[in-house]
Amino acid sequence: MPPSLPATINIREPRWDQSTFQGRAKHFFMVTDPRNLLLSGATLEEARRVVEDYRAGTVPPGLTEDQLWRAKYIYDSAFHPDTGEKMLLVGRMSAQVPMNMTITGCMLTFYRTTPAVLFWQWVNQSFNAIVNYTNRSGDAPITPSQLGTAYVSATTGAVVTALGLKSLTKHLPAIIGRYVPFAAVAAANCINIPLMRQRELKLGIPVTDENGNRLGESTAAAQKAIFQVVVSRIGMAAPAMAIPPVIMNALEKRAFLKVVVVLGREAVPVPQRSPAGWPGWTLLGVRNPTVLRALPAEKLNAREPPGA
Repeated sequence: MPPSLPATINIREPRWDQSTFQGRAKHFFMVTDPRNLLLSGATLEEARRVVEDYRAGTVPPGLTEDQLWRAKYIYDSAFHPDTGEKMLLVGRMSAQVPMNMTITGCMLTFYRTTPAVLFWQWVNQSFNAIVNYTNRSGDAPITPSQLGTAYVSATTGAVVTALGLKSLTKHLPAIIGRYVPFAAVAAANCINIPLMRQRELKLGIPVTDENGNRLGESTAAAQKAIFQVVVSRIGMAAPAMAIPPVIMNALEKRAFLKVVVVLGREAVPVPQRSPAGWPGWTLLGVRNPTVLRALPAEKLNAREPPGA
């Protein structure tokens, strides 16, 4: 029989050394693993039982260290660290990659029309409100009125910023307009997060010593922490919202995203752009089918070069 697992493993801390990049990368890959969204309720409850039993000093027979750490990361992915309640599915860290990837892609694609800007900024701020509420501090619960105020204010701020910048960039180079969604997201984060965490700004957050003993509450620590959250949220959005516009703007100036369509006997270059400015969405270059004319059968088989 294999030796029993010791009860001295500190599963309140990450498994890997957080002073190294590799350790931090492994930790956050586990925390944000989207596969955790597919786990059944029974699996989540079993992970909770293993973690709570181990913290209480009870080691289930046959439990290995790998199984313990797996249960710990499953537990952390689904249950609030302070209250222990099961978190909303889309508000969990494991939902960040698929949700942000989808919403960011849509904001970057559909940014040219006012209805599209309104809709996707609203979707983004709704998602942000869910994430902020789901991951709130257990010592500073958010009231429905605070949640509503933060949600409305952030959504309004994002929409006003997006529409205002959209109108200002009409006569500027196209690449400037592509950064409107990023600016709106940054402005909304500056509004949303402080409002969602206003209770912590007023009352402070718990401060502990190196042994985890609670020393009291600090508003200075809360201010610093919330500022870092705002900066990190904007920084997290930067790679996906600041780099693609440069790439797409460069590609659209080259023949890479263009095709030549023969309309009768004329070769017509057609940019492969959708109404939103992204490639794809133009079937064989046909914008207005009424300009096409039928060709005789012998012409279709002649394969004569354009303009011949």
